Amino acid sequence: MKPIRTAIIGAGKVADTHARVLAELPNSEFVAVCSRTAEKAEALATRYGVKAYTDISAMVTQMGVEAVMMCTPHPAHATPAVQAMENGAHVLVEKPLASSLADCDAMLTAAVRHNRKLGVISQRRWYPPSQRVRNAIDSGKLGKPMLAAATLLGWRSQAYYESDAWRGTWQGEGGGVLVNQAPHQLDLLLWYMGEVDEVFGYWSNINHPYIEVEDTAVAVVRFKNGGLGNIVLSNSQNPGLYGRVHLHSDNGTTVGVQTDGGSMFIAGMTSIQEAPINDLWTIEGEADLLKGWQAEDRATFESVDAIQYYFNLQIHDFLEAIQQDRPPLVTGEDGRRVVELFTGIYRSQASGEKIQFPLA
Repeated sequence: MKPIRTAIIGAGKVADTHARVLAELPNSEFVAVCSRTAEKAEALATRYGVKAYTDISAMVTQMGVEAVMMCTPHPAHATPAVQAMENGAHVLVEKPLASSLADCDAMLTAAVRHNRKLGVISQRRWYPPSQRVRNAIDSGKLGKPMLAAATLLGWRSQAYYESDAWRGTWQGEGGGVLVNQAPHQLDLLLWYMGEVDEVFGYWSNINHPYIEVEDTAVAVVRFKNGGLGNIVLSNSQNPGLYGRVHLHSDNGTTVGVQTDGGSMFIAGMTSIQEAPINDLWTIEGEADLLKGWQAEDRATFESVDAIQYYFNLQIHDFLEAIQQDRPPLVTGEDGRRVVELFTGIYRSQASGEKIQFPLA
């Protein structure tokens, strides 16, 4: 099948990860990079032997671009994504889909109007331990998930926030740990538990006085399936502890995935420290498999570039979705659900009340 002609919009730190993937995937023909800053576009394009642009419409039309990876800061996702779709390109957006529901809806509307695929990066869905949890739900082995906990205890230093002017600001980043670091855990939580009915939450800044946004957030969730959830997120544990999602079912069984361990991955700055594993598993007849799974997953982690490998899997799926005219595994609607959840937590903090879903 003919490769998809691909390009990147935005030339910051995470763009290089996307560029490496697009350059090596067999179903990608990487052809161009676009950035508002000509020097940044030229630098990234030169490294990969592609064309540099500062105009999205020109890039998409002149290079016949069929799919773009959106790598701009979160509040700057919607406008270029819509422009790319208007000119005929499908769009895969770096997480989160946006920092506001209005921006999400603008992209979703454009995708429908122009019959384009829209997806959002959530590569932790491709982790084998994450897949085992999903399979346990789908097979009925777990029973009905009725209690869930999403936890992220990481660290972001002052040097991290100073590495880009937009970091740690409401205008440039759209929020803190809820918007930037936690979408992976929130996506898994929603993938496993389904739609949210209501949420009550708080946020705080514990030990980052030099930023505007939250470094910590907690919330209690009621899901439409009747289940309950607890969310604890923080960038205030130095050097970082873990990211986990645990599920407890109506038949008393428990499963869990530790998606992140130790110092947290930062695109373009650090690597993944620990292999993703299933840290809890009490399904009858399978509990003894846990140690073997952990050894298998650690061996896989050691045998690949863990950052690039799982990006490869998701981007390959998105390009294949274009080729096969099917939805990608992680859709724009999935991305919107994450934005709706963290927006609900922000609104609850502001009002001091629980927030009913769907949000206005």
